[in-house]
Amino acid sequence: MPPILTMSIIIMAGFIGGELVKKTGLPKITGYILAGIVLNPEVTSFLPADFINHTDVLTSIALAFITFSVGGTLYLKRIRSLGKGIIGITIFEAEMALIIVFFGFLALSPILLTGDNPGWFTLYLPFSLLAAALASPTDPSAVLAIVHEYKCEGEVTSTILGVSAMDDILGIINYSFCVVLAAAFVLHQRFSFEKSVLIPAGQILLTIALGILFGFILNLLTKIIRSETEGTLIVVIFGMLMLCYGIATVLDIDQLLATMTMGIIAVNFNMHREKIFHMTERYTETIIFVIFFTISGMQLDFTYMKESMILILLFFVLRMLGKYLGTLIGSKLTGSSRNIRKYTIGGLVPTGGIVIGLALLIKNDSDFSGFSQLILSFILGAVVIHELFGPIISKCALKKAGEIKKNKA
Repeated sequence: MPPILTMSIIIMAGFIGGELVKKTGLPKITGYILAGIVLNPEVTSFLPADFINHTDVLTSIALAFITFSVGGTLYLKRIRSLGKGIIGITIFEAEMALIIVFFGFLALSPILLTGDNPGWFTLYLPFSLLAAALASPTDPSAVLAIVHEYKCEGEVTSTILGVSAMDDILGIINYSFCVVLAAAFVLHQRFSFEKSVLIPAGQILLTIALGILFGFILNLLTKIIRSETEGTLIVVIFGMLMLCYGIATVLDIDQLLATMTMGIIAVNFNMHREKIFHMTERYTETIIFVIFFTISGMQLDFTYMKESMILILLFFVLRMLGKYLGTLIGSKLTGSSRNIRKYTIGGLVPTGGIVIGLALLIKNDSDFSGFSQLILSFILGAVVIHELFGPIISKCALKKAGEIKKNKA
């Protein structure tokens, strides 16, 4: 089958899946993933199995746009106006999720995981680190859909939206550190402060510097071509994102943190910020999400599903425990209201785009070839569970907080 025909089938199947699922009240992302599962070569033989091995460019483009958009939600003036409560909750819920998932997986890995060379340093420690690195982010798009649909307003709504946008950046930083530590264990490198702390910190600083540089270059270019058409602006944004992502790849630093930093610079220092992000949302978001999440569903390896079901449940329970405790601690330390302490956690259940992107990066990293497919499989399963129940839980929390209008409940 010609690749162009394969791609057209993927796009249309994802689109139809999203529209069908939307009618049930669930997020479109769930439909995209389910459509990908239906097209998965292990489920149907309709599409060529080797096509999945040649989708790296497509997923890279999608990830660049997704992380750029996430960066665009971190407008510093808006964050400062939300107060210290949101910052405190974000830090504690993101890091508590990482810590509890890490120790929970580490304790149960010898029971749950098997492999050709099982051991603490070859499997259990690195696997637990990588699973923990994927626990921090929340999917802000699912929460935003609930807020828009039910016209939610209030302190809990504002807190949920602020935290769900901000914890993605902490999640990517957590990922950057955990990947380096996990690789050191897998490659049997001795622990050293330089390799385990200084080098990852240096890589993160270099990544942020690259994102800042390309962010300001983008700002300069948009200032020069401000009178041009939206099509010209889209080309410039696309080109700069690909340059930033590509150079980060060549430098062997975190591509997602670089493009997200680029988005942060654009939203905070570009006079045309609203036009840039409204335009990328209007013209690219739907096609990017359809391609990315449908292909993600196609990458699910069902040979791991029996083992993955236990891991999916474990990840869900441990992640929610970490986020609950972190939200409780952060809100109490910052003096947040009782409603915020009680109901914010309900909006932090969904997890999606960034987490799948990070799992795909792990899958493409040869250092983790022994267990990377298992991580991708259980993460995709966990995303489906989180996206199925997350919006329902979010709606219930906001309703109990009294922030859903009665005529919309």
